[in-house]
Amino acid sequence: MTEALQRAAVVAEARRWIGTPYHPCADLLGIGVDCGMLLVRVFVDTGLCDPFDPRPYAQDWHLHRGEERYLGFVFDRCCERKYPAPGDVAVFRYGRCYSHGGIVTKASPVTIVHAFSPSGCVLEEAIESNSVLRDPKRECRFFTRWDSSA
Repeated sequence: MTEALQRAAVVAEARRWIGTPYHPCADLLGIGVDCGMLLVRVFVDTGLCDPFDPRPYAQDWHLHRGEERYLGFVFDRCCERKYPAPGDVAVFRYGRCYSHGGIVTKASPVTIVHAFSPSGCVLEEAIESNSVLRDPKRECRFFTRWDSSA
């Protein structure tokens, strides 16, 4: 499968989760998911990542630890890039470390599908339209499982 088809598959799979309620540590389509497990499910279920399960983790782990646990499972599978493309991952700093993420569906304006606790569900939105995510202290970063030169 070409990179373009893989990226399209990631975006389509992420969009299937829209409307799924937010639920910590869950990963059931239509029942509940959090942002980390959404990334796992999308990349594993499209066959682009070997199955793995980062659970168990406390819902508020990012408030009490400085270790980049969330980035750990992203770093193990992706390369950082400056400009995102559909199918890439966007991560945001919360608390002491990066602990929120979503899947890029559009590069300009950068739009993501993410399980967002304040919204109570998985949604698709432009980062610039979300006052929490566009805050510079969130230090958004982008990662890709494909080409690392961009």
